[in-house]
Amino acid sequence: MPIGTVIYEKQGGELVQVADLTATGERVLVARGGIGGRGNAQFATSTNRAPRRAEPGLPGEEKDLRLHLKLLADVGLVGFPNAGKSTMIARISAARPKIADYPFTTLSPNLGVVGLSGDRTFVVADVPGLIEGAHTGSGLGHRFLSHLERTKVLVHLVDVSSVSGRDPVEDFEVIMKELTLFPGRDASGEQLKDKPMLVAANKIDALDDPERLERLRAHLETRNMRLLPVSAATGEGVPALLEAVWRELERRAQPADAAARR
Repeated sequence: MPIGTVIYEKQGGELVQVADLTATGERVLVARGGIGGRGNAQFATSTNRAPRRAEPGLPGEEKDLRLHLKLLADVGLVGFPNAGKSTMIARISAARPKIADYPFTTLSPNLGVVGLSGDRTFVVADVPGLIEGAHTGSGLGHRFLSHLERTKVLVHLVDVSSVSGRDPVEDFEVIMKELTLFPGRDASGEQLKDKPMLVAANKIDALDDPERLERLRAHLETRNMRLLPVSAATGEGVPALLEAVWRELERRAQPADAAARR
């Protein structure tokens, strides 16, 4: 099985998680095989070298299983459809997702490796765009959100241009609501709403009304969150965003390193 596979067993009409494969070489027993019967060689004697006798084995366990693959990535890109997530992952990594000027261009997550100076790297996942009601499954949202459970840091891309016709503050709050209501947890019990988040105001190259950016900045200040203006299309502001992401990843790694030293 690929790393990130979660195994569920159907018990009494419900799916119960029985294993979560997160490491290379990890093994788990989900169903026992039956006891094998003795073959004809076991009955050979000095006078009967080719016996035609054998014992049937006993049946093994039969279970109704469901396998679900969740991505393993350090960073997850979230936002509305067409917020520029695919353009961003293509900008910062070698991933080449389909990019087009219409919603739901991305229908499955893409993974890319980001390389920074000093041999620093991290894996980023471009998760398909979310819509209101995603936590209940709208727009395949439940499946998309589940891929974020294993990430360490979220980067929330908000389209601040006027092209979408939406309000960036409302877009931000809709996605935050979906992350808050999604019930999934990672192995440590952390929910999406508890993960560190960086907010990037994307498409500043197409910003025709600076007030849209400033209103989003002011709104984030009420949440004690910093806004990083970027353009995935031109690369403006992207290096600063990546360095901010790296600092968050280092911050997340510090408690684990301290525990390992103890």
